[in-house]
Amino acid sequence: MRSELLAEFPDSFETERLFIRAAGREDAAAAYAAVSASRAELTPWISWAEQEPDLDAVRESLVRARARFTLREDLRFHLFLREDRACFVGSTGLHHIDWSVPRFEIGYWLDTRFTGQGFATEAVRGITDFAFRELEAERLEIWCDPRNERSAAVARRSGFRQEALLRHNERDTAGELCDSLCFGLLREEWRARGRVQASGFTPGDR
Repeated sequence: MRSELLAEFPDSFETERLFIRAAGREDAAAAYAAVSASRAELTPWISWAEQEPDLDAVRESLVRARARFTLREDLRFHLFLREDRACFVGSTGLHHIDWSVPRFEIGYWLDTRFTGQGFATEAVRGITDFAFRELEAERLEIWCDPRNERSAAVARRSGFRQEALLRHNERDTAGELCDSLCFGLLREEWRARGRVQASGFTPGDR
């Protein structure tokens, strides 16, 4: 089996309204501002949002993210408006990767200014197409707390099927036991929907 380090694929792509590219150090100021403005909305669901944002810490995180992207260990992408590529919208990515399948877990969060406008669903549909088309994924997953109804709704709107409810399998950001929903989508299911044609996926420049 060929090493994942030799896997070649675009590091950017577009959807109808979004330009999505690999995260990098140059995004530090924009990501810092987005996290600072969105902590109240993110903190119940994302542990790193609990900490007061620090620009140097964000910059260091992005340096590490880019290194892991290069090593194909974790693929973190940032979202920008397609018509204004300086306008940071949020983040998505492919995590907990098992290249032997290949299997990926999709994560996502938005700057509060862009919630409620369909951007999360558009980003998830875009990265779903990217994973199946460019990475030859066989399975994608989305995990979330059942109380995070908006996140679960994004998974369902993106065509993912709820496969499991795990009870008290982890602790939430407040340290309390919580449940987890697992949504899954298989390659053959994606093919059957013809998602590539429907999403307007366009590979970006490398």
